[in-house]
Amino acid sequence: MNNDIVKGFDEEREESLKIRIEKIERLPNCLAVHLTGYIDAYNNSYFQRKATMAVEAGFTRLIFDMRGVNFIGSTGVGGLVFLLKTVKSKSGDMVLQEMQPKVYEVLQLLGFSQFFALTNGLEESLAHFSQKPPTSVFPRVFPCPICAVKLRAGRAGRFRCSQCRTILALADTGAVSLG
Repeated sequence: MNNDIVKGFDEEREESLKIRIEKIERLPNCLAVHLTGYIDAYNNSYFQRKATMAVEAGFTRLIFDMRGVNFIGSTGVGGLVFLLKTVKSKSGDMVLQEMQPKVYEVLQLLGFSQFFALTNGLEESLAHFSQKPPTSVFPRVFPCPICAVKLRAGRAGRFRCSQCRTILALADTGAVSLG
């Protein structure tokens, strides 16, 4: 069945991670990837090969159905980051749908939870792809709230003032706080 969507997809199998793909007809280049098992250093290369096959077949909108994933290791998270960069470089995007709390906790502990679009179902996932990206406030020049030196930030995140070494947090909206 997977071979009907992506040629050669079923030629290799891995018992620790079962992958079933489903073409989403309502949205061009959209593929739901249903995962069951775990993603770690042992099977990450298999996961990468399968996802890359889908992207090379022209699917640049990927919905990873994560409800069947009971564990993800740091290597698996790295694999997801790699896939996100790959689809974004092709003007696509990726969603992690219905993630189990313990898997989300790993993403959060590793500091990657804010990089991924997380949804609770297919309708929410499809809506994510139709949203227009927000206008960015970056790059942004602003004064340090402690020493008033002018700082430049290319993106949201945490960083240290070059003058007084205070740790600052810059929100997606451009708001600055200590932290």
